[in-house]
Amino acid sequence: MSKAETILTRLAFVASDRPEAQEACARLAARYGDAAPDQAQVVVALGGDGFMLETLHGHIADGAPIYGMNRGSVGFLMNEYSEDDLLERINAAERAVVHPLRMRATHVSGELHEALAFNEVSLLRQTRQTAKLRISIDRKVRLAELVCDGVLVSTPAGSTAYNLSAHGPIIPLDARALALTPISAFRPRRWRGALLPHTAKVAFDILEDDKRPVSAVADNFEVRDVTKVEIAEDREIGLTMLFDAGRSLEERVLAEQFSG
Repeated sequence: MSKAETILTRLAFVASDRPEAQEACARLAARYGDAAPDQAQVVVALGGDGFMLETLHGHIADGAPIYGMNRGSVGFLMNEYSEDDLLERINAAERAVVHPLRMRATHVSGELHEALAFNEVSLLRQTRQTAKLRISIDRKVRLAELVCDGVLVSTPAGSTAYNLSAHGPIIPLDARALALTPISAFRPRRWRGALLPHTAKVAFDILEDDKRPVSAVADNFEVRDVTKVEIAEDREIGLTMLFDAGRSLEERVLAEQFSG
C-alpha cells in the first residue's frame, strides 16, 4: 500500500442469523471495535454467499466496500474465516467491482416491479406445466418460443452459482458479458443458451401466462405471475468486494473452470 492510500481501520460487522456467525460477530466487534454503518470504512459480513448478497443489497446507497468471511454453508464469495490480523488482511485485499442487473417485471395485473440482482435474474415455472417464453435481445426476437422449466440471465460474478448448476458458462469478471441460460429446455431441445454483451437489453414475454404461470426472481426478490420481464445491466451502480491477496474473485472464477 502506498503512503497516499488510506489505511482502513473503521469496521462495521454484520452477521447472518446462524449461531456461529452471531458468535463470531460478537468476538470480532469486541476485538476490533464496531463502527456505525454510516461511519465505517469497510463492512465485514459474516455468513455464507446468500448473506453476502443481502449485504450487497443493503449497502447500495452508501457504497461501502464489503469484506466477507465464511460463517455459512457456501462461501464462494467469502474469504476464509480467521479472527487474527483482520486489519492487515483487509488493507492488503484485492478489489472487485460488481454491477447488478436491473429487472423490470410486469405482473399479469399490469403492476410493474423493479429489483436488482448481483447474481442472476431467473424465470421459473410455477406449476407442473412447462413455461413458454419468447426471448428478445435489444428488441429483436431471437427465440420465438422456448419451452422449459425456466431461464436465467447471469452476471459474471453470479456465473458460478445457479447459472453453473444449470450448465451455463463461467464468465471471467473482465469479459463484459452476460450468460443467458435455459433451465431444462424441452423445445428447442438442443438450445444451450447464449453469451451476450453486457450492454444487451433482454426481454422475456410469457406465452400462455394464464395456463403456464411464471415467477421472476432477482437474487432473493420474487414476483409471481409475471407476463413480461426486462433485464439490463445497471452500470451506474457498482459495489466493491474485498478478497484476500492471491484469492481475488477473478482468480476464484478462473480456478472454478479447472475444478473437478
